[in-house]
Amino acid sequence: MADITPPSEKIDEKRSEEGVSSGVDSLKSNTDIGPVWFETYLYYAALQRHEEDPKPPKGISKLFYDLSSHKGSNVNIDIGPHIERERAIPLEEREAAARALRLASWSSVFFLITTDILGPFNAPYAISQTGWVPGIILYFFMGAIAAYTGLILWRLYIRLDSNRYPIRSYGDIMHRIYGTTARRIANVMQSIQLIIVVGIICLANGQSVSQIAKGHICFSLAIIIWAIFGCVIGQIRTLRNYGWLANVAVWINLLIIFTAMGFVSHSPPNFSAAQSSLGVSPGPVVTEKFAKVPLFDQVNGIMNMLVKILPFLSFVHPQFRVYAYGGAMIFPEMLAEMRRPMDFWKGMVMAQMLIFSAYLLFGAFVYSQQGQFSLPLAYQGVSKYAWQTIGNALSLITGIIAAGLYGNIGIKVVYHNIIVDWFHGPPLMSMKGRIIWSFLVLIYWSLAFVLGSAIPQVNTINGLVGAAGIMQFTYTFPPMLRFGYDVITDAMAGDGTYDPLTNQPYRVDTWRDWSRWKRGLFSGRWYFKLLNFGMTLAAIAMAALGLWAAGEAAKQTFAFQGAATSFGCTAPV
Repeated sequence: MADITPPSEKIDEKRSEEGVSSGVDSLKSNTDIGPVWFETYLYYAALQRHEEDPKPPKGISKLFYDLSSHKGSNVNIDIGPHIERERAIPLEEREAAARALRLASWSSVFFLITTDILGPFNAPYAISQTGWVPGIILYFFMGAIAAYTGLILWRLYIRLDSNRYPIRSYGDIMHRIYGTTARRIANVMQSIQLIIVVGIICLANGQSVSQIAKGHICFSLAIIIWAIFGCVIGQIRTLRNYGWLANVAVWINLLIIFTAMGFVSHSPPNFSAAQSSLGVSPGPVVTEKFAKVPLFDQVNGIMNMLVKILPFLSFVHPQFRVYAYGGAMIFPEMLAEMRRPMDFWKGMVMAQMLIFSAYLLFGAFVYSQQGQFSLPLAYQGVSKYAWQTIGNALSLITGIIAAGLYGNIGIKVVYHNIIVDWFHGPPLMSMKGRIIWSFLVLIYWSLAFVLGSAIPQVNTINGLVGAAGIMQFTYTFPPMLRFGYDVITDAMAGDGTYDPLTNQPYRVDTWRDWSRWKRGLFSGRWYFKLLNFGMTLAAIAMAALGLWAAGEAAKQTFAFQGAATSFGCTAPV
């Protein structure tokens, strides 16, 4: 094969063609001997995985690990001859900083994912908007898709991450495959959504306190209380140390589920709330195989399944829906702090199984008891105020814990992309990093308070942002990333073997040549690439439909709320 590695004066042009130039590439150590190619990421990721788990995987782990075993030696790199040489090279500061964060176990990830996603209190309402048959089928189908896309992110992470070139956020995976612009888009989308989610939880918890106190507390003061709590728990830097809070949140959520089921089975529906918020007149409970509701309400019901309404909103009007799915959006950040990322699938699969079971069991049971009177927050669907208060009070705890998790990830995105990459600041786990982190926590939660108190309708705006942004992190970006990864690596099959000593990827052609595109698109498992490409287009179409439904809901929301005061003492709803 011909060696057509470009000359030095064309390196920047070549790197741009391959889509791997980014801020990560500028982080040179004295062991870096040239530009960071895609093959470079693959090579050091293979070394990293061997260091974490030198024994060959077995059983299900081997099945998952061999997902790309059909590819050539440029992807499945033989690292044996290079292990001792790499061990002899001292760790650079950024490599040591990446290693210092790798502390969490797969059990910690299980609780973190479950804390993030578990909150099936909108499940009965979602089923009521679609009916028994579509509701149950869609919960199963979309749960399977979410598990599949989660495994895609995990697989791409272990193929492309290393201490030398760490993946610290979702945007870093986007950068490895689609370049700098994709990384920036992902980081902006993720940062906006996370701060809005934290602000929404502050707003929701403030309204829960106001509701419990029957309005005898200033609404803005109630929000400040939760912002202060957030500043306190926000001082936890690592997800491993956050694990015990996540553990508590999981058990409290399960307690809410079972107590709510008991309350619902021993009390009639909350007819007054259903009439004022859903427009459903009192009468006998009716369940339907296929719901007869307006199309945009059905779409919003489906979107609730796809991107999970926040379980902490304490008002009951159906259009106050928030698309705040944060699961796959923060999977790479969880992986970045795992001691053995190869074990991530265990925590994710177990969490998905628990979440699916809880959603389906709770949704079906409550819908069977309350039918068309099912509220977006099911535990508020009971007629006794005391029982509503129990659900509200417990959800306050799980709400602030989830907000702390979102805030932790959001601040890390800011820290790594601005403090470290832009200003070349200290590593997160250093003493100077601790000081900067504490300062960022105060700023972040202050912004969350402003969002929650100054913009009472932020929950409606979040519906639009979530449909346009957060859904993409779970259903659009993962298959798109896998498609791009497969195209790149299948195109590498015609190249010479990568030499890490000279850092030279001996390529026989470039992306300007049809021959490379032909190998990338049509060689290997072309049907798998076609599947992922089709899933990407379907997810984009669903997001567009969700945007339309969210827009329709927003119009009703603003008309329903009227003029709400900013920083006022009266709750906006």
